[in-house]
Amino acid sequence: MDQPVLILIFVVFLWIVIFRRLRAAQRHGPAGDSMKLARLEAKVDLLMKHAGITYDPHANVPPGVLDALRAGQKIEAIRLYRQATGVDLKTAKDFVESL
Repeated sequence: MDQPVLILIFVVFLWIVIFRRLRAAQRHGPAGDSMKLARLEAKVDLLMKHAGITYDPHANVPPGVLDALRAGQKIEAIRLYRQATGVDLKTAKDFVESL
């Protein structure tokens, strides 16, 4: 395997670790976890920059979310996003508002 593929696999692995830590922080809520998560995100950002990989969090919006927003149904868009991703209400609201 060439180096960009290995870096991509490593970045995906780190995102999985970050996602699991975020889910644990959402369940337990200790303040220290958010600092650890911020450090992990910074490391992943540096690795992605070094590998020349860009990440757009809005690239793969679940089906129906954008349609609901275009129709002026913000609450429905939040509900659809939560249903598709399993995130909490605040995270879904923040994401939908960022669209």
